[in-house]
Amino acid sequence: MYTVLVVDDAAFMRLAIKNVLEKNEFKVVADAKNGVEAIQKYIEFKPDIVTMDITMPDMSGIDALKKIREYDPNAKIVMVSAMGQERMVKEAILNGAKNFIVKPYKEEHIVQTLRKVAAEN
Repeated sequence: MYTVLVVDDAAFMRLAIKNVLEKNEFKVVADAKNGVEAIQKYIEFKPDIVTMDITMPDMSGIDALKKIREYDPNAKIVMVSAMGQERMVKEAILNGAKNFIVKPYKEEHIVQTLRKVAAEN
C-alpha cells in the first residue's frame, strides 16, 4: 500500500482525492492546504507520493515542488492542475514532477497515474 500526501488549497478537493485514493488501496497519511504546509508534512510523513495543486496561497505548488526535491531528490510528486495551466505544468515537469493530472479528473485516471508513478524506480 502506497502512502500519499494530498496538497490542495480547497478542502473539498483534498477530501475528494483522499476518498478516491483510499478506496483504491492508497493510504493518505496527511494533507496540506498550501506549499509551506506541504514541505513540513513531507518531511514529517515521508510519503511515497505527493499530489500537488499548482495555484495556492502562501507558496505555489511549483515552489513547494522545488523545495521538496531539494530536500529529497527522489520525491515522487504528481501535479494536479486546472485546464489552461500548461505553462505551469511544463515548468513543474522541468523541476522534477513525475506526472500531472488535469482537473476535472476521472477517478480511474488519478488512480492509474499514481500507481504508475509509485511503481517507477
